[in-house]
Amino acid sequence: VNFHFTRKCNYECKFCFHTETSTYLAPFEDIKTALSKLNDYGLCKINFSGGEPFLHPKLLGQMVEFCKRDLHVGSISIVSNGSKITEGWLEKYAKYVDILAISCDSFDHETNVNSGRRPRNYLQSSNPNYGGGAKTQFDVLDRVAEWCNEFDIKFKLNTVVHINNHLEDMSDEIQRLDPYRWKVFQCLLLDGENRGPDAIRDAQDMEVSDEQFHDFIERHKKKNCHPVPESNKIMKDSYLILNEQLCFLNCTGGRKVPTESLLKESVEKVLSQCGFDEKSFEARDGWYFLQDESCNSSVGDIEDL
Repeated sequence: VNFHFTRKCNYECKFCFHTETSTYLAPFEDIKTALSKLNDYGLCKINFSGGEPFLHPKLLGQMVEFCKRDLHVGSISIVSNGSKITEGWLEKYAKYVDILAISCDSFDHETNVNSGRRPRNYLQSSNPNYGGGAKTQFDVLDRVAEWCNEFDIKFKLNTVVHINNHLEDMSDEIQRLDPYRWKVFQCLLLDGENRGPDAIRDAQDMEVSDEQFHDFIERHKKKNCHPVPESNKIMKDSYLILNEQLCFLNCTGGRKVPTESLLKESVEKVLSQCGFDEKSFEARDGWYFLQDESCNSSVGDIEDL
């Protein structure tokens, strides 16, 4: 399960497809109820995403601790822009986290700034920075990569390929950082999120063609960077996305349509409404990660943007 428990974010990425359309944050007791139901149904792996999950450090810590200590979930991961992660949080909660994925779309600072991969007040600030002394997103990456090594967490990178970065060669920095896994997504448009009159973002000018995405992937494969690609076709229906209202999101129609809530209905009924495509999950190499006896199989890759 990929749990987008908050839509709040301190960055303003122009291509974001899970935007701040809601400020709701579920009470921890409701979250425990929903996750316990999923665990009873066979939850093997959970990823916490947003928005930016580290804008709610206390709740995030409670959730990873509950999932690992009480539910014994096989693998727990977090996707973050990295800017709000602190060493103090990791000292307390790292033992409950298996994978930490950081988003970085370019190793050219201006490309990140122009694409919105930066703090919201960055352009207006007299001392623009990415938090904690970091001047760029690369500084954030280096800091988190060091902490992951220190606290024995697998370090993962997520990259969105869009019109501003599709010609870039990131191979030197990818090889230097040596992430456990490098997930590369094609910029995805969804109505009500980053496309259409009711959307907060308009990412239509950020979209890349299938050929441009393919060329980016092949360029880095040749440099032995081992990108794990996800095209729009593969990505759209291959994730179990749980939103802040504890509903799954059905994306089959090009828009995120919520199912009924896990607080009100059975897991089986809610899953039947979410449009999850198991074949697409398998096509994106979903069954890649670790062997977990409680699941009796290898566990899938569910880290999202």
